[in-house]
Amino acid sequence: MMNFPSARILEINLADKTYDVKELAGEIYRKYPGGSALGMYLLLKNLKPGVDPLSPDNLLIFSVSPLTGMPISGQSRMTVTTKSPLTGTAGDSQVGGFIPVHVKGNGYDSIMFRGKAEKPIYVYIDGEKVEFKDAKNIWGKITGESEEIIKEELQEKNVEMSLIGPGGENLVRYANIMHQRSRANGRNGVGAVMGSKNLKALVVKKQKPQKPIDMEGFKTLTKDIKERIKANEVIVDTALNGTAGVADFHLEEGFLPSRNWTRGYLEKGDQIKGETITKTILKERDTCFACAIRCKGVVEIEGKVDPAYGGPEYETICTFGSYCDNTNLTDICYANQLCNMYGIDTISCGATIAFAMECFEKGILTKEDTDGIEINFGDGSVFEKLIPKIAYRKKGIGALLAEGSARAAEKIGKGSEEFVMACKKQEIPAHMPQMKPNLSVNYAVNPFGADHQSSEHDPALMAPKDSNDWIWSNMLADFESCDAYGVLDSNKAKFALETQKFYSMMDTLCLCQFAWGPAWQLYGPEELIAFCKYAIGWDASIKELQEIGERRINMMRYFNKREGFTRKEDVIPDRMFISIPDGPNAGTRIKKEDFEIALEAYYEMAGWDKKTGNPTEETLKRLGLEWALS
Repeated sequence: MMNFPSARILEINLADKTYDVKELAGEIYRKYPGGSALGMYLLLKNLKPGVDPLSPDNLLIFSVSPLTGMPISGQSRMTVTTKSPLTGTAGDSQVGGFIPVHVKGNGYDSIMFRGKAEKPIYVYIDGEKVEFKDAKNIWGKITGESEEIIKEELQEKNVEMSLIGPGGENLVRYANIMHQRSRANGRNGVGAVMGSKNLKALVVKKQKPQKPIDMEGFKTLTKDIKERIKANEVIVDTALNGTAGVADFHLEEGFLPSRNWTRGYLEKGDQIKGETITKTILKERDTCFACAIRCKGVVEIEGKVDPAYGGPEYETICTFGSYCDNTNLTDICYANQLCNMYGIDTISCGATIAFAMECFEKGILTKEDTDGIEINFGDGSVFEKLIPKIAYRKKGIGALLAEGSARAAEKIGKGSEEFVMACKKQEIPAHMPQMKPNLSVNYAVNPFGADHQSSEHDPALMAPKDSNDWIWSNMLADFESCDAYGVLDSNKAKFALETQKFYSMMDTLCLCQFAWGPAWQLYGPEELIAFCKYAIGWDASIKELQEIGERRINMMRYFNKREGFTRKEDVIPDRMFISIPDGPNAGTRIKKEDFEIALEAYYEMAGWDKKTGNPTEETLKRLGLEWALS
């Protein structure tokens, strides 16, 4: 048994501008080895139940993992953990890029912020030196401009930073924390928590990344990276079209959520496909530290869209495209840029505007409510008018939509609740349960609201078991194949649970799902075990890693239990049970009764009480979480 490395936690009190470094023993760190699990461990240990997410008492925790900074694709990720102002649940958000490597390079596994600064500040970290800098001259400025001012003030270009824009400053409930203008700790409103603390930015000096303890063994994983990429059709397409390429497949199959989820097909949808973006406006492909996939699209439209702010991912193409019945690619790309400039979540923002469009269409919202703006389906020009109003919480429609669709509906009433496509008040990403039924279970039970990156998607079960792509056979062999859309049963519930554990583990080890996820296949579970061994000498097993993922999920659910959440919040909108009305797979649906049966099966397999939906005491003790019960 190896001596697992201890974790260094930098605790910063913004109220009195003090800081301290604490050490988490290796035997504890191995149970919560970074990222999301470490963040949740610290949140449960240090946050009292019932705290207002936007009060100084909330915590904001940035965490990396023991593997962060190793020279291999898909390891440069960082998790932000907090209590979410959007959902009221455990808040959880990941980002890629380069800052994770340098947080680790500065010697920290986690940075925890307490309290609220009296005036706007940013924090600069250079190894053991922590400085509190006045941010009054950058408060209110967009992300790109703020980055440049900070570098100029520090007279230091050799830094990386995570910062907020006006969206976070004005407490938009789905505000992001931005990195390099185009990468986001998105979802859950983590940027609003940062804004509530008067914290404009976390800035870290670039440092040398860590090296594997067994470089020769490590090279066996990296030496054939080009061949690995070429051999995988999914990775090849990701490197060519990025996540935008997902739109091509969903459009072809007729499962592109459109017109606020009333349809699965979009006329002229080929105008916003990933292939179209690649052929027309793609400038280059960007990447994260040491990653060979280069999935990050950078687009440019002269006189309108600045490549400095990246380009739209699949979800953004849908939320500002098909959700809004909009096929104007320029409007989509500009909406993406505005969200990145102001620091707000593209999924929640686009989905909330689509909700408003349906309210306007039905006469529930009128021009008197919308500051005179006609918010019509198919009109992407409204994004340019609405997004700044949302980011600055302008009185009227801006302040209303800054609350997110669920809270906006509570204020509007008049039956508008029917048009909200959210789970636990978080807007749903662009993957239809009619196509991917296991996601209906995942959307419902996921602790921090609907999320498309918390479990594997159903098409993995539709691949033939003797396929060369079936690399996860050591775990998926127990599942039954499924050759049709719309099938939801206990097999899918088990698939949701077991893959959720694996994805939960990846969010703990801060690994990118494109490189390490079981269906993306650049590296598989066997290579992950080798990675742990060669990088830090960790004699991990799939069983241990799955348990780490399960422990993190149960910590989140227990956190939610403390906040009063029960099974009644584990629901999905009724609109997800409708038959697809048109397109190639018209008539496909999942039945509500099948969903309820699968949900019951999930609870039983997870070891959760069927009446409350919460982890049983027995399950918590089995996972070594008895300390949380005291």
